[in-house]
Amino acid sequence: MRKSFMRKSAAAVVAALMVLSVGSAYAQTQGMERRDDRRDDRAGARDVKQACKAGDEKTRAECRQDKRDTKQEGRNDGGTNNPTPATGNVPNQ
Repeated sequence: MRKSFMRKSAAAVVAALMVLSVGSAYAQTQGMERRDDRRDDRAGARDVKQACKAGDEKTRAECRQDKRDTKQEGRNDGGTNNPTPATGNVPNQ
């Protein structure tokens, strides 16, 4: 009798944990995806600013504005088109 009760209790706990994990996994995935998009936008903006500073053609203010523009583009397109330069060469706009 006692073994039967323990088995049923354990099964109930496992079932409850599975139900809770499935429900929360969906919500976390959307939040994690948005956070990843924001991180990608920031990384792209940092790369643009570093490339700008390394080029010595623009002032610090112009480099800051390029970084702001890059971050804003990421916000406007939902983070789907991140202009992260691979080699640090950024085309002049």
